[in-house]
Amino acid sequence: MFGYVMANKDALSEEERIRFGAYYCGLCRTLGHRYGTLGRLSLSYEMTFLSALLTSLYEPETVMGNERCLLHPRKKQKHLSNAYIDYAADMTIVLTYHKALDDWKDDHSLVGYSRARSLRNAYKRIESQYPRQLAQVTASLEELDRLEKAGCSALDPLVNAFGDLLGELFVYHKDMWSDTLRKLGAAMGRFIYLMDAYDDLESDRKHGRFNPLLSCCEQTDFEQRTLDNLQLLLGEGTVAFEQLPLVQDLGILRNVLYSGVWTRYRIIRHKRFGEEAKA
Repeated sequence: MFGYVMANKDALSEEERIRFGAYYCGLCRTLGHRYGTLGRLSLSYEMTFLSALLTSLYEPETVMGNERCLLHPRKKQKHLSNAYIDYAADMTIVLTYHKALDDWKDDHSLVGYSRARSLRNAYKRIESQYPRQLAQVTASLEELDRLEKAGCSALDPLVNAFGDLLGELFVYHKDMWSDTLRKLGAAMGRFIYLMDAYDDLESDRKHGRFNPLLSCCEQTDFEQRTLDNLQLLLGEGTVAFEQLPLVQDLGILRNVLYSGVWTRYRIIRHKRFGEEAKA
């Protein structure tokens, strides 16, 4: 369900591209150091965005490294490390663990079972450190499972459940910015759920899987209404975002929210409708 909150690298300056890459590499290295290869495979743009957002807001002590790695053996890559990147890595593992459990429960996937078992001890440690966040993750995923098994075609309860999940992950600790961060995260979660449903529509229809958009996708105004809903959901997030006192990396974060998140939408449209939709 992740992979939508990315940067539009063509619209970033060279300095911003390097900086965004340092967040991405920093999260990757942190996942590798703390959780091994499986951790690295869990890397997502969403948690990269979260690490950059929290770093910009709280301005913690941050270390910049410049090293080679297995993926880039020839050229050294800049990477960042701080407490909020560590937090983003932990939340990445939480989501990966639940995804693995779902794969095992839904499809009896042995890969899912193996991944969940490998991450179980790490998950328990994270749960003891961040009980509030993990309680919300569990509650939201249980609600989504209930709604999807009931064949719910109403979008609001589905997108809201996933919004509640991501909204709580955006709140590292309770302070004066908690409500604003939660609103931003919740709006992005709702946007991601709807974008994922739109992205998977043809595949879900072909394989007979649940998708809340199947009940309305034949309507003549479906494409426009979907775009309107995506813009509305994201707009709620950008309103909250602009209330945060961000200075560092503000250009990168705005690039993601106002441009990068539409990258996959344009790809989906081009795949379905060709060059005219791409233009």
